[in-house]
Amino acid sequence: MNVDVIIAGAGPTGLMLACELALAGVRTRILERRTEPQRDSRALTLHPRSLELMDQRGLLDRFLALGRTVPGWHFAQLPTHLDFSALDSRHGYTLFLAQARTEALLAERARELGVEILYGHEVVALSQDDDGVEVRVRGPQGVGTLRARFAVGCDGGRSRVREAAGIGFPGTDETLTGVLGDVAVIDDDPAVLGAARARGILVAPLEDGLTRLVYVDPERMRVPAREPVAWEEFRASLIRICGSDCGVAEPRWLSRFGNATRLAENYRSGRILLAGDAAHIHFPAAGQGLNTGLQDAMNLGWKLAAAVHGWSPPGLLDSYDAERNPVGRAVTENTEAQTLLAELTLVPQYQRPGAALRQLLDELLQIEEVNHSLAAQVSALGTAYPPANPGADPLVGRRMPDVGLTATGSEATRVYELLHEGRFVHLDLAGDPQLGAAVAGWGPRVTAVTVTKRDDHPDLEGVSEILVRPDGHIAWATRTADIVTRRDERHEALSAWAGTHS
Repeated sequence: MNVDVIIAGAGPTGLMLACELALAGVRTRILERRTEPQRDSRALTLHPRSLELMDQRGLLDRFLALGRTVPGWHFAQLPTHLDFSALDSRHGYTLFLAQARTEALLAERARELGVEILYGHEVVALSQDDDGVEVRVRGPQGVGTLRARFAVGCDGGRSRVREAAGIGFPGTDETLTGVLGDVAVIDDDPAVLGAARARGILVAPLEDGLTRLVYVDPERMRVPAREPVAWEEFRASLIRICGSDCGVAEPRWLSRFGNATRLAENYRSGRILLAGDAAHIHFPAAGQGLNTGLQDAMNLGWKLAAAVHGWSPPGLLDSYDAERNPVGRAVTENTEAQTLLAELTLVPQYQRPGAALRQLLDELLQIEEVNHSLAAQVSALGTAYPPANPGADPLVGRRMPDVGLTATGSEATRVYELLHEGRFVHLDLAGDPQLGAAVAGWGPRVTAVTVTKRDDHPDLEGVSEILVRPDGHIAWATRTADIVTRRDERHEALSAWAGTHS
């Protein structure tokens, strides 16, 4: 084998996955058809759960140093924003950071871990057998063949990997398009920009003095996404929508995007897997696409590493599709609903009822419980995976709270600091003198600590032991005080998730 895993696509998802695999000691190579890193940035935000993932790997400071935090976010551009700051997280905010910056930071980390990123290398075909995957690649030196134990398609909505694997991509075709433009000059009069925002135009300051405007023009919203955006069209649309071109000049990037919505039938076919836009595409409502891809990568990385290293318990790699495919479906349905809410106000016969519906939903968003529920969904902090055992503790499958703690033999002061190495973390909250010996059989896969003190958290009341997965979700928890029972449950949980002990 040339490498253990070949990843097609050096976007955020592919880079994040490569970091996870390399952290686990998996030989990884990324093939990217672009000849250089992306300079333009379609996505601009990292949501709370993605920031938690960066925190769990000790990378968050790199991102915070380059971005700008915002305490909430929008749902369908309704006036009342989702309040991320009210959610149970140390990172109850959106980080405003251009996608190109996110990619650069992840590429830097991937190279630190020894990942090879080959730009100008396009996957043209691939096939698999019982032992691995053969990938045909077109590069600067012509067409060649590489072989790996697994291949992952992170190569976007037109994924060559997905097509070669024969994985269906059902959904709906594009019926509506929007336009974005990054400009170097804009009228900074608050009244002008306020009027634009009041008419549904997103106005967002970017780095390097640029400003992004995003809109849907009722007279141009059926133009195919593949049609280039002319500068004259861009200015004319602004004038039509809000009565002014907002003083825009010196365009740096103009692009059209559509609402085609599709979800892969499966995220895995044998030794070929999908993540990010290769698995799900949708209208960029609320900025969920990039974030969902990063979270796909975090879920897949440690499971694929387990398969490569040969200790994967039965069904572990299949659980990637079982857990993430429903999340992809929820995101596509969520964005379809948001897109419809916007489109109703653009079609003449629906404008009045559409406006009434938006007003009703905006009033509902002012109810704390409703706002909290949608904020948890969009931020992905509400993502929980169904437990395999119906009688499992209610914590199983949910995010592990990042509680402060004092642990024997550890300098970590928070749970997420214990996850920096990408291992399972076993927390003994009740004290078992034989814990170290009991967990030692799983060697470097599990970090076991006895917690002598921790912050109070309502979800952890009465919990005696917790096994946290490498992606920060809870694999097992128990509330029994009986040490013998706990030892039996612990052994069963570790075997089910971390394989047989050595």
